Amino acid sequence: MIGMKLSNPLLSLIAATTLLLIAGRSMADELRMAVSSNFAAPFDVIAGRFELRTGHKVIQISGSTGKHYAQITNGAPFDAFFAADTARPALLEQQGVALPGSRFTYALGKLILWSPTAGYIDPDGDVLTDRRIRHLAIANPRLAPYGRAAEEVLRARGEWQSYQGRLVRGENIGQTFQFVSSGNVALGFVAYSQVKRPGSPVEGSLWLVPRSLYSPIAQQAVLLREKPAARDFMAFMREEETLQTIRGFGYGVPDDE
Repeated sequence: MIGMKLSNPLLSLIAATTLLLIAGRSMADELRMAVSSNFAAPFDVIAGRFELRTGHKVIQISGSTGKHYAQITNGAPFDAFFAADTARPALLEQQGVALPGSRFTYALGKLILWSPTAGYIDPDGDVLTDRRIRHLAIANPRLAPYGRAAEEVLRARGEWQSYQGRLVRGENIGQTFQFVSSGNVALGFVAYSQVKRPGSPVEGSLWLVPRSLYSPIAQQAVLLREKPAARDFMAFMREEETLQTIRGFGYGVPDDE
């Protein structure tokens, strides 16, 4: 069998290309992001787009804002925290855990009363006065900002006491959504972003709760470690294409206010 000889210039080109590929891989970083459950779906889209552009790997760890905060204060190795409120990122900044000046609002949450059954919920949420409702799902108000907002709505409507004994509390808004979407609970207060998808109609029925009935759900992010890739991701979150993605999932953004 006759071997094929490669010219020196060709060998040099192959070697240079290989070195560039190796260098590119070595420059790629891995980011571990603590993300509030309600923001998991849009974060996946945004992170995927960032990975394609930069070659960095983004790992999402979703969960309740309260639990993430506790994990971070106990040394969990996250690079950034995308919370469902402003209180925990501000506390981390005050405690010297978060990097100074890195905190910003990335989304404004919207609360809805939702059922997967079409026509079950009226446009004004008057279904809540139906005493035949056996269970109502909300996120735990002590852990989840959306749960706290749900409590505020029920109190504002004078219905908080009537639902004691009928509330099913999810550990976070993700679990709360599962209670309702699975049919185990007929209806519940969830994040609009959990049912809203860009370009698609919302399944089931919902009441978009007026913003006057609950405190603003401003969701803030903060850096926890100094990494160029993490800084780049935070800047990527502010780009117009990213803001359009966030809007498409049923959130507001600060520029809209």
